[in-house]
Amino acid sequence: MSLGSSRVTQALLPLLKKSKHGRIVNMSSGLGSLTRQVDPNSPLTAQNILLAYSSSKAALNMMTVQFAKELKTMGIKVNSANPGFTATDMNQHRGPRTVEQAAATPVRLALLPDDGPTAGVFSDEGAEPW
Repeated sequence: MSLGSSRVTQALLPLLKKSKHGRIVNMSSGLGSLTRQVDPNSPLTAQNILLAYSSSKAALNMMTVQFAKELKTMGIKVNSANPGFTATDMNQHRGPRTVEQAAATPVRLALLPDDGPTAGVFSDEGAEPW
């Protein structure tokens, strides 16, 4: 699991519990989708095997679900955002998306209304497959 994400979440829970509209947004990836990884028609299947990265994102998604279940009665929404293949230092700026484009979904999730979703993975297109 993403130990850093878990520790930061645990550290901030006292503040989030005091908030009227607590939101947790984890930064995931399409590479963390088990559904896409085993789909022979998915473009992710043809990509290089990134064992540690893909596994950590899948674990982060499960952590998202577990925190969402734990915090649901407190009104805290917990979701993961898939920013898409974004041009960053991590990939030598090969991604077609800008950082600004990639930020749209996490910002939207951080500002969800009280009747918004929880325990999901979302991209610009909407809900993503697990």
